[in-house]
Amino acid sequence: MYYLAVFIIGPVLACLLSAIMMKFYIPMLKKLQIRQTEREEGLESHQVKSGTPTMGGLVFIIASIIVIYAVLFKKYNANVHLIAFAFLGFGAVGFADDFLIVVRHNNDGLSPKLKMALLSLVTIGFIFLSQRYSPTYSNVIRIPLSHKEFDLSVLYPVFMFVMFTAESNAVNLTDGLDGLATGLMMIALAPYIVFAYMQKQYAIVVICAVIIGALIGFLLYNVHPAKVFMGDTGSLALGGVLAAIAALTKQELLLIIIGGVFLIETLSVIIQVTSFKLTGKRVFKMAPLHHHFELKGWSENQVVISFWFVGFIIGVIGIVLGVL
Repeated sequence: MYYLAVFIIGPVLACLLSAIMMKFYIPMLKKLQIRQTEREEGLESHQVKSGTPTMGGLVFIIASIIVIYAVLFKKYNANVHLIAFAFLGFGAVGFADDFLIVVRHNNDGLSPKLKMALLSLVTIGFIFLSQRYSPTYSNVIRIPLSHKEFDLSVLYPVFMFVMFTAESNAVNLTDGLDGLATGLMMIALAPYIVFAYMQKQYAIVVICAVIIGALIGFLLYNVHPAKVFMGDTGSLALGGVLAAIAALTKQELLLIIIGGVFLIETLSVIIQVTSFKLTGKRVFKMAPLHHHFELKGWSENQVVISFWFVGFIIGVIGIVLGVL
């Protein structure tokens, strides 16, 4: 009964807190001139977005953490702290990157090597802490539909490392249109509510719902035309927390399907770069994939809603595969 109550109350509180905080946060960002700087080689239609406040992800991170620890104060367990660690750790790396971009007034934030090193450090920290404290940690991965498990043994931490770094960067690449990554993340978290409930990990059920609630509050200001962007602060944090939840519910492989849009966006960049280096030709008009459709004449809202719809369909497929 307790978890049912906080499952209902938690997201509402997170949504209200996120929306209210954003109301005051956006004017503060404008006053401090914390603004987006669009790349010169980017889409011409996106140049009007230069000057839009960024680093909005800080609000839904704070709102989520406050509500999570407020409503679960009687039900703390190691997995709650581990999810918070991933959320805050990846968010901190994104914050550092955003801060440097704002200070320099260009898109030169953390160097790729330094960013990867910091993301790796947070990932290694999560793996180490999970091995020591998580009640659900194991070296096995579950194979969807087969009801079989495969023991990766010492390779499991390597698998986790790839999953965390790939997912955080994938969400970061997807965050290129107003509301796109926010909506897709809300959709991607929903199946893990089902998985966690089936495993009686009710604290994770509440955590997923609370983050969705906080994202709804943020989305009110992030839909087109966006009044604020989440920045790397938000996108890296969301990728990290989604990977953490997938790991702690032992549904890592289903993340490939549930986060399929994030995966496709990443693959489009890899394909584009590889093709251009090898042949001098581009497969897409522009990568990531959402820009390709914009250059084909789709409006920003058309691309976002279409990608949300695809995310919803594969999310449902992921639930079915996880339940059967």
